[in-house]
Amino acid sequence: MSPAELAQAQLLAYNAKDLEAFVACYSEDVRVWRMPADSPSLQGREAFRESYRKGPFAQPQVQAEVAQRIVMGQTVIDHELVHGRGGDQPKQVAVVYRCLEGLINEVYFFAPE
Repeated sequence: MSPAELAQAQLLAYNAKDLEAFVACYSEDVRVWRMPADSPSLQGREAFRESYRKGPFAQPQVQAEVAQRIVMGQTVIDHELVHGRGGDQPKQVAVVYRCLEGLINEVYFFAPE
């Protein structure tokens, strides 16, 4: 899959709460950064799977939509609106997906604050 196709596939799996399809978009050594950060908050597919299983995938009301997507080579930048995390308004987040060898290898989350 192309980087844009990977980003879309993982989004669809996230919203469907299909953990296996979601995790299949990521490399074995995926690293997740919650910026600003000096080191990854998650590292490795199994830690990634467990974090999402206990987090968003345990909350069926949580859904994400892409407000804007930019694709630059192996990098996808999404401005996402996340619904169902409390409050009436969706939470905004910028997410950078860096792809390597047909899988998402690094993810960077940026909150608006």
